[in-house]
Amino acid sequence: MSDARAIPINGDLSVRVRTDASTMEWQPSPSGTVWRRRLHLVGGAESGQVTSIVRYEPDSSFPAHDHPDGEEILVLDGVFSDEHGDWPAGTYLLNPEGFRHAPFSRGGCLLFVKLRQYAGPRRHVALRSDREKWQRDARTGIEVLPLYADPEFPDAMRLERWAPGTGPIERVFPGGAEILVLRGSLRDDEGPLGTLGWLRLPRGAGYGAASPEGCELYVKTGALGDLREDRAA
Repeated sequence: MSDARAIPINGDLSVRVRTDASTMEWQPSPSGTVWRRRLHLVGGAESGQVTSIVRYEPDSSFPAHDHPDGEEILVLDGVFSDEHGDWPAGTYLLNPEGFRHAPFSRGGCLLFVKLRQYAGPRRHVALRSDREKWQRDARTGIEVLPLYADPEFPDAMRLERWAPGTGPIERVFPGGAEILVLRGSLRDDEGPLGTLGWLRLPRGAGYGAASPEGCELYVKTGALGDLREDRAA
């Protein structure tokens, strides 16, 4: 696996980034049967901090490997597996630094993956969103499912469900934020953002959006706390 430094992707953390990952070209991984669309990359081509949409072909696998600085996975479609279990769509995994596994997928799967962004003594999380109780925000009407939060670390992750006709809602993110549209669409001042639309907002950013048709989102707040920056992007 090459550690050659890669051209950074969206490495300037001071700017707002808005990307439609559904239209990006698939790029190969060292596995040969696992493909990725990289949304953010700073560092080595195969050892840097990276945020990606990842696709496993049917009967695909990746060799056993460690996860320095941790790994976050949200299963978007299909079933993702490793020696620790089978994880269907809607599963959220936070694998802390030092975690080791040999992942595979019998039928193929689609994942949202963040690597090397979770240093420190974090707890392991394996959560099935279809088995959890969602909470309703009385002010906005949005349903929320917390995924991970720890007072020792700046980031917190959650899922949000917006009913049709929700918004417009205005929010401010002191520590920056990342938003991935999982289903449906958001509409903001740049227009609609559909399924696999990805936003990264800088520190202190305000963001306003509505969802005429309804949507489900992954939202990470305090998102820039552990990200390295490279403004050569």
